[in-house]
Amino acid sequence: MKKKVAFYTLGCKLNFSETSTIARSFVDEGFDRVDFSEVADMYVINTCSVTENADKRFKSIVKQAQKKNSKAFVAAVGCYAQLKPEELAAVDGVDLVLGATEKFKITDYINDLSKNDFGEIHSCEIEEADFYVGSYAIGDRTRAFLKVQDGCDYKCTYCTIPLARGVSRSDTLDNVLQNAAEISAKGIKEIVLTGVNIGDYGKGEFGNKKHEHTFLDLVKALDTIDGIHRLRISSIEPNLLKNETIEFVSKSNSFVPHFHIPLQSGSDVILKLMRRRYLTNLYIDRVAKIKEVMPHACIGVDVIVGFPGETEEHFLETYHFLNELDISYLHVFTYSERDNTVAAAMEGVVSKNVRSKRSKMLRGLSVKKRRAFYESQLGTTRTVLFEGENKEGYIHGFTENYVKVKATWNPALVNTVHKIVLTEIAEDGLVRFSFVESNVIV
Repeated sequence: MKKKVAFYTLGCKLNFSETSTIARSFVDEGFDRVDFSEVADMYVINTCSVTENADKRFKSIVKQAQKKNSKAFVAAVGCYAQLKPEELAAVDGVDLVLGATEKFKITDYINDLSKNDFGEIHSCEIEEADFYVGSYAIGDRTRAFLKVQDGCDYKCTYCTIPLARGVSRSDTLDNVLQNAAEISAKGIKEIVLTGVNIGDYGKGEFGNKKHEHTFLDLVKALDTIDGIHRLRISSIEPNLLKNETIEFVSKSNSFVPHFHIPLQSGSDVILKLMRRRYLTNLYIDRVAKIKEVMPHACIGVDVIVGFPGETEEHFLETYHFLNELDISYLHVFTYSERDNTVAAAMEGVVSKNVRSKRSKMLRGLSVKKRRAFYESQLGTTRTVLFEGENKEGYIHGFTENYVKVKATWNPALVNTVHKIVLTEIAEDGLVRFSFVESNVIV
């Protein structure tokens, strides 16, 4: 009988790409991969430590695994496993904890899957995490996450990622292109580029700090690969999103007009406290450049509320800055104290209830911004890639500029691209459409 292994991923797209790669290594060793909701001989949890909530969820996920099979072997990998290995190893039911350099060799640490009396730890000093492991994730038949970069050399005062993932380093351009071609050969229509700081691509590509290639070189090379219908850039720092890249995307064969650009605060005072590498004027310039060459582009924004020292005036500065900016939606994060960060020791701590109130205000602004963006797209002709899931009798899809559309479930539409005209916004906020004649593209 083949042993069964199941995976649970917390956190970002990068974690999903790495979980997928780790899962393939188990399949190569003769395991059967099953869903986390099923009974398995081993459960692997890929952890995140960006927020306090992700830390707390780990214990409940371990409990879920134990309910399915109390004798199952439980392993923890990922950022939280690197930062707090002893804490995870002490959780009841956890047998193995692997740090940043060990997680891709997990099958080397598996013997007979017997439960341990105590969680066994194998983790490195983060300075040892200086080599690169390529990854990509295939979550469904329509979209894949392709890792191109790992680690970060930035010193943002709130962030533990450099402590959890190490220095900035990149996959080789040849390997990225090979992975992209493999994904395309599987019939997947869209690739999302992911990493910790993807705009820093090229650093550490061949084990040294100098850039052999730039992010623009990467974008240009990927645009030439046959069979990829859509390439999407995930989160990219505003100071690393160059005008040349924006201009290239506007004329690209494959790259879509969708950018996700972290802001974190609309107050220059707070940006300096965060040690971000730009001020609001640069952010305004980036948004203006995108809208100049791609007026229909979708722009998403990350923002943190409740950072130490953020007064009501600073928060309102952020709110008005975002309200006036031509953006499409927000990802709002409530500041969470992280051990071993500069911000954790800063004065001017914002109370939890004030953080919650500010978060709620910005989430409301996000709803308003998304609605306004969707309304601006009504009557336009777009292409849509349909997803693979039947959700309460509907099939959903995203246009190239990230408008989410819905239609009555039709399995024939799954993983196909069509020309459509956006017609109206439904009660749930999604967009209805009509097909253009001769609409099937692929």
